[in-house]
This record gives sequence, C-alpha cells and structure tokens, in this order.
Amino acid sequence: MLKSVKCIAQTFLSINKKMKHITFALGFLIFTAQTYAQRPDPKYLNELPPGATPKVFASGKVSTENAFEFGAVFSNDMSEFYYGVEINGKAETRMMKFENGSWSQPVKILFHEVYSYNDPFLTPDDQKLFFISNRSLTGTGPQKDYDIWYIERQAGKWSQPKNAGRNINSDKNEYYISFTKTGKLYFSSNTQDNEEKNNYDIYSSDMKNGEFQPSIKLGPGINTAAYEADIFVAPDESYVVFSANRPDGLGSGDLYVSFRKQDGTWAASKNLGKTINTEADDFCPYVSPDGKYLFYASRGDVYWVSTDVFMKLR
Repeated sequence: MLKSVKCIAQTFLSINKKMKHITFALGFLIFTAQTYAQRPDPKYLNELPPGATPKVFASGKVSTENAFEFGAVFSNDMSEFYYGVEINGKAETRMMKFENGSWSQPVKILFHEVYSYNDPFLTPDDQKLFFISNRSLTGTGPQKDYDIWYIERQAGKWSQPKNAGRNINSDKNEYYISFTKTGKLYFSSNTQDNEEKNNYDIYSSDMKNGEFQPSIKLGPGINTAAYEADIFVAPDESYVVFSANRPDGLGSGDLYVSFRKQDGTWAASKNLGKTINTEADDFCPYVSPDGKYLFYASRGDVYWVSTDVFMKLR
C-alpha cells in the first residue's frame, strides 16, 4: 500500500513538473509573439503598430506640430505613401517612397500658389492618382468649386492634372475618393444641396470601357438629411467607413461604418464610438492594403488603429 502511494506521489510530481515546463513554454511563446508584434514595421514608416487604442501616425515625420495633415494612403504594394497637408488655408499633396530598405523624406507632388490639392487616392493598379482641387479647368485664373482630378504615370513621371469629367463632377463640390478592386469610384458631393446647408451625400460610379458612368446616390443606410462625406470603400465592397455630422454624433464629424447586406443594400450605419470619435472633426478614413489598420485625420494629425474597432460592429 505504501509503495502504491509513493508511486502515485512520484507520478503527480512528474506531471506537475511537466505542467510547469508547458506553462513556461507557453508563456515564453506569448511573450515572444507580443515582443515581435511590438517591433517597428518597415512597411509603415518603421512605426510601432497600434492595437485597439488610436495612435498618432509617424509623429515628427508625417504628423507634425506646425501643419495640418490628413488624407493618408499607401500604394497597394506599400512602397509609396501619400497624404495632404494644409498650410495657411491651402492644401498640397506630399509623397514618401520606400527604396533600398528605407523611406524617403516627404516631397511635394501636387502644389500651387493659388489652388489646393488634397484627398489623394490611387487606382487599384496604382497607375493613376486621384485627388480633389479647386483649380480652374484651364489651370489658370481664380479658384472654382472642388472637382475630382487625376494624374497618371507616364514614362516614370506624373502627367498634368486631368478632370474626371461631368459624370462625376458638378457645378458644386466633390470631395474624397475611394475605389473598389473593380475600379468603381465612391465619393461625396453637395450637388443636391440647394439650400446651402453644407449638406453632402455619398455617391458611386461604375467604371465601364474606361469611362465613369453617371453617378448614383447611395441609399438610406448611409445617406441621411445630415452631412455624409469622406468615404472609404473596402476593395471587395463589403463595407464602407465614412465621416458624418449627425445630431447623435460626438463632435463636428464622426466616423461611421456600414456593412453590405446579402441583398446588395447597405445596412444602417453605426457610429465607431468614443474610442475613435472625439469632440473634434474625425474624417478622411482609409484602411491599409493588408486590411489591418484604419487611418484617419483628427485634431490636425493622422491617426491609426486596428480595424478590429469597427469590424466587431458587423
């Protein structure tokens, strides 16, 4: 009997030691994974990735103290980074490039002494850069309303700006641009704001035979009687994130998400909540090509956060 008890005790001690080893090994693996996850990511300007709490993106490199940065986007291969900067009420577009293992300093690619150029967004093939501008159609003379424009790569350089055309642009303002993987364009406009109440709505336009089709206003899941603009559409068109100034909002502009339903319509949009939205204007949403991070503008800087903050609202 005594021998049996000893055997049981020895077996228990052996199991206990093994459990300690397993626990230690699991702890080490978790620690290693967390440490690796917290390393600077070269794809993201060598910044430490955020979690569920928003962080200022590239402080001192992109987000600076003396300028207002917004509208941040990457090329699909993550080798180029574009963003808007407003200085003294006029906006310009800057670009950084990843070459030979490091990121270049920002350079101006769209700027003018009279006109603003901002809200950059690349087409799915990265060959055209769309943006908005209040430049005249001829490129000379006084400012006009904001239209959607684009430049395209030609022999390693960018072309002169080209207007996106009357199926997109109106005699009023068109803001922000986003594309699906098929080339369908989403944007916002106040073309139906006949009472001058700063009422913007969100539209889409299909691309067929190399031309944009007449734009269509999105349904009530997204557009209301309030201000809706600055929309990002998922490449597979499964969701949209956009800015709206609604009576139930937290500030002068909040970010909302809407998911596409099986019947093709958009579900009622949901506010992203206090984790993201502030008493200030939160706008210019954009999701990185890998789908991991939501970028947006707030309080004069570019912020980023895990896309879990809105995917959990599905």
